[in-house]
Amino acid sequence: MVGVDAESGDDSRGDGAEVRESRDDRQEAESGDRPASESDDAQDRDSQERDDWRSRDDRQPRERDNRDHRNRDHRQDRQDRRGREDRIQRRGADADDVALARELLEAPELPEDIEFSDLDEEVRRELRTLPKGLAETVGKHLVAAGGLVDTDPEAALEHARYAKTKASRVPIVREGLGLVAYHAGNWQEALSELRAVRRMTRSDEHIAIIADAERALGRPERALDLAKETDKERLTRGTQVELAIVAAGARRDLGQVDAAVVSLQGPDLQAAKRDPWSARLFYAYADNLAAAGRKDEAVTWFLNAAEADNEDETDAAERAADLANE
Repeated sequence: MVGVDAESGDDSRGDGAEVRESRDDRQEAESGDRPASESDDAQDRDSQERDDWRSRDDRQPRERDNRDHRNRDHRQDRQDRRGREDRIQRRGADADDVALARELLEAPELPEDIEFSDLDEEVRRELRTLPKGLAETVGKHLVAAGGLVDTDPEAALEHARYAKTKASRVPIVREGLGLVAYHAGNWQEALSELRAVRRMTRSDEHIAIIADAERALGRPERALDLAKETDKERLTRGTQVELAIVAAGARRDLGQVDAAVVSLQGPDLQAAKRDPWSARLFYAYADNLAAAGRKDEAVTWFLNAAEADNEDETDAAERAADLANE
């Protein structure tokens, strides 16, 4: 019996070992039979998933960094714009200060007693088209020009020219400069300014002065043309007489002395007349008579002019005395 149990026990252990060996062999066989590509694909998927997570984790900080950077750029741009605007405003203020300083330096000094109210009401009314402060500045320089024209023509011109730089589109300002230039003997400037006034106003109020400036510039034919082409019915009587005096002078310039004398004869040429233009008309007639060699008549009309000249505008009395003593 003992021998039988012993053999049986040995055989049983041998069978168990064989069974384990068989399972191990099958697992190895199964493992060996699985395709290599499936194993590699699985590994690749696992690796890609890990990379994707890492990529997302890495991308979030970078996106935050980019947003922070853009925000800083925007803030910097706003600061730069504000800085540029501030600099532009400062430059604008500096330019205004420079312009004001330059204007003060360029403006001729006004006499202390000059007032805007010294202007005629008609002139003030025309200047009201300007801003109040500018109107007063321009007006004061016109007052100064008018006050200096007889004593200091060049200073008067400075004031009138300055007024023009401030209000060149206002006819009364151009008129002021034209008249001052005429009295100062600046014929071309007077002609230019008064022509401009004529265009702007469509008025022939200053046609006699325009014609006389043409004559002074050595163009008597042009002066006569202006006298002929002007509608005299539209002129005041005083302007008609002044234009006749200029035309007579232009004829004398052309050697037409007798025609000059005749052209001045008319209803206004009466010794008893005392119109505002009488003294000038009498003087012009006497002057042309003297040029024509009619000495005695010239003396008479010079004396008539002296009597009519209440404002002492002419040297008629001296001319009469000089002719009488010749």
